[in-house]
Amino acid sequence: MHVVTLLTSPEAPTLDSGLVESLRNALGGGAARWLAPGEAAEFAVPQRPDNLWQVWADLQGLGVDLVVQAEEGRRKRMLLADMDSTMIRQECIDELAHAAGVGDYVKAITARAMNGELDFEGALTERVALLKGLDAGVIDTVLHERIEVMPGGRELVATMRANGAYAALVSGGFTAFTARVAAELGFDENRANTLLIVDGRLTGAVAQPILGREAKLRALEEISARLGIAEADVMAVGDGANDLGMLGRAGAGVALHAKPSVAAQCDIRVNFGDLTALLYMQGYGRGDFAV
Repeated sequence: MHVVTLLTSPEAPTLDSGLVESLRNALGGGAARWLAPGEAAEFAVPQRPDNLWQVWADLQGLGVDLVVQAEEGRRKRMLLADMDSTMIRQECIDELAHAAGVGDYVKAITARAMNGELDFEGALTERVALLKGLDAGVIDTVLHERIEVMPGGRELVATMRANGAYAALVSGGFTAFTARVAAELGFDENRANTLLIVDGRLTGAVAQPILGREAKLRALEEISARLGIAEADVMAVGDGANDLGMLGRAGAGVALHAKPSVAAQCDIRVNFGDLTALLYMQGYGRGDFAV
């Protein structure tokens, strides 16, 4: 048995009951269950639709996300989340580069790296080198003035943890940011790269080895093994090419507002919903949210 979940933007909750019923009838589904009025609904189907991606494409034109998963085991016991452009709206290195006066140049490199056009480690090394000499105090300024939590992030972490799940933040960004974001959102642990600082200024380098795609995959393996759970019990979420390893290995790998080349390699794609979509697809209703 599979479950079909339909989602739309919480900022414009326009999921139509007629659309839900029409699709349910077309797919031979069971009774619809509304998880949030106008925002999210689900119904069971006997098998994964053969024309899934055609239906998905049609619904995208209506501003609706479609997720189909096996019913068994869809409620996960661990959340493994990217940070930049996933749990927060920004790319931290772009914000630091803005302060250093090289924002546009670095932003272009970041976009290409996240789209898989550049080697992540090489691109990170090049971008960090451009921050050499920047006053380390800028990090706190950026955190306080420019970093915003992604909508639904607090609800996602709090609800999964309230139901016994473990939450880990893994980022190709920097510990100076993940430590603060993880504490604010309630993650159990965080992993990221460390910016090297001498005499209160950035040296233009990060500690080795660099945490990239393979390190995120290792985090999935190590943390799930430590917790004694299967990788199938993990929900991973990210948006960039360096997230593809963990997205492909986790029981549910969610491409959230991802780069097109990244989303194309994932079975679960959320383009309109926010982070609460990850709760809806596990069967949580709005009334089940912890915050």
